[in-house]
Amino acid sequence: MPELPEVELVAQSLNKLVSGRRIFAAELLRQRLAPENPPPVFAEKLGNSDVNHVKRRGKHILFDLSGGNTLITHLRMSGRFMLLPAERELPKHTHAVFYFTDETRLVFQDQRHFGLMKIVETENLNESAELKKLAPEPFSDEFNRKYFREILKTSKRGLKEFLLDQTKVCGLGNIYASEALFIARINPQISADRLSPRKADLLHGVIREVLSESIRHGSTLNVDPENIDGSYYGGGFENRWRVYGQENFPCTDCKTEIKRLKQGGRSTYFCPKCQK
Repeated sequence: MPELPEVELVAQSLNKLVSGRRIFAAELLRQRLAPENPPPVFAEKLGNSDVNHVKRRGKHILFDLSGGNTLITHLRMSGRFMLLPAERELPKHTHAVFYFTDETRLVFQDQRHFGLMKIVETENLNESAELKKLAPEPFSDEFNRKYFREILKTSKRGLKEFLLDQTKVCGLGNIYASEALFIARINPQISADRLSPRKADLLHGVIREVLSESIRHGSTLNVDPENIDGSYYGGGFENRWRVYGQENFPCTDCKTEIKRLKQGGRSTYFCPKCQK
């Protein structure tokens, strides 16, 4: 599942590609993509709307539209956006289409059918169920050392599992949580409330560092408008991961074999020597 860096990069690309364009029609082809907005409502609320801008909150992509509406999108496992010319056939697993006045179309494709869309009134955006309980953004002033220390003390869960809780730390997923813990030299199984203030401060900085590093790298990649998300997945940062997906390979620092364990049904990769 895409994490904060990938979603941020997709949102930035969409903002460059579609901001200022007018959606003259919108078509929902798979009802369960937007269960709270049936196809006629989807078409009515999004048709004849200008795209003001596109941004991100947590792992959600937000299309700010004229008329006072915002379209919330979560890519989940396989959702992706494609800006296609008029002559291009709609690809298989197309679940929504946004028709622009210049005859291009923004297509949402989702092979595994886990994506989600929802239209909300912009003035009530922060009160929507999808965004209301999210933790502060990792790069915001609210996500400071004091906040991080205090929120850690509220949980006895394993630290890696804690970091995946979007109500505690926003935007981290399985990959970057593992990477951050490795860089900070912290055991992923330690109880969150047992992390020392010194280690908490270190991890706080590393979380920001590892997310920023991935965003910086992604910003150097060429973006294919017809495969926006694919420009970042599959050719992006995975060749630079230190521990994620590196089971049985030597640690980049001490050459000890990287191990994998299950936490909360998810794989955690770590170095047993560097992260004692």
